[in-house]
Amino acid sequence: MTYDLYIGDRTFSSWSLRGWLMLEKFSLPYRSHMVGLYGGTMAQDMAHLAPATLVPALKTPEGYVIGETLAMAETLAERHPDKTMWPADPAARARARWLCAAMTAGFSALRGECPMQLEHVNEAIPVSDTLAKDLSRLEQLWEYAKGASDGKGPWLFGSYSLADVFYAPVCARIIGYDLPVSKSARDYCDTTIADPAFKSWRAEGQKITYDPFPYDMGCTTRPWPEA
Repeated sequence: MTYDLYIGDRTFSSWSLRGWLMLEKFSLPYRSHMVGLYGGTMAQDMAHLAPATLVPALKTPEGYVIGETLAMAETLAERHPDKTMWPADPAARARARWLCAAMTAGFSALRGECPMQLEHVNEAIPVSDTLAKDLSRLEQLWEYAKGASDGKGPWLFGSYSLADVFYAPVCARIIGYDLPVSKSARDYCDTTIADPAFKSWRAEGQKITYDPFPYDMGCTTRPWPEA
């Protein structure tokens, strides 16, 4: 029973990272298929997945296609209850679902001003008022999650869950733009980028070079931290 996952360029596609982590972190069988997100072949690469037009897209072993990461997450959790993809505690599970929905619907300044890139760290990026509000809201939600933590680990709800899947690209943005956050938030981001699955994803992305680089912020950079 193998899933087919369609993803875009690993260095830049935040939504693809979410889709991949759902399968990789919970040891679900899958095959990855690259879509030409930056190569100009996206439409033709995804034509057979209609009506899905964006990455990631998931094809189940039965052959039906699921788009949108929230739908993918709920479908996989329903199909694989033994994997405990959501927190086991009902209160924590409700909070985790809320955090995932908040991620998909919000943080427009963070996404727009700091597109995910896993190549290097951009230094001295201006923090607009709207970006500062997004960071403040982010920390509020992460603290709220910790209030329902099972105490078993360093993740948002103690043990790794789908909430951590959804916020992994947010952590990458905080690291990749050296954004000002609290020590607690930074520690969580460091934990995320040091995770073997995240490191494996980034390493695969680094095999491809881009000229010109899609998100050149025109600022000084330093190497990506090696945890």
